[in-house]
Amino acid sequence: MDSKKLSELVVAALDDVKANDIVTLDVRNMTSVTDYMVVASGTSNRHVKALIDNVSEKAREAGHRPIGIEGEEGGEWVLLDLQDTLVHVMLPKVREFYNLEKLWSLGESGELAATD
Repeated sequence: MDSKKLSELVVAALDDVKANDIVTLDVRNMTSVTDYMVVASGTSNRHVKALIDNVSEKAREAGHRPIGIEGEEGGEWVLLDLQDTLVHVMLPKVREFYNLEKLWSLGESGELAATD
């Protein structure tokens, strides 16, 4: 499965458990760490955990074993590393504060880059 299909699998898994405001960022031209970042919001700490659990399960079923999961204890911001796709699930207040979409949408010139 290529990285684009993996990011689509992540979005579908998030949508299955009713994630809010799902955004996919193509960061292939900005970093060698990953190809895509998927950012979504959960309505509570428990919902954030359920979203990450579902993505992790669906990824495993597709043959992608997560490299790591960070932030599960607090549940305000959980990062799931699937190597080609990084998944950030946050509570809305945390997402607004860190504003990853804007940070990772800036092109080389500092202008906002187009995202999917």
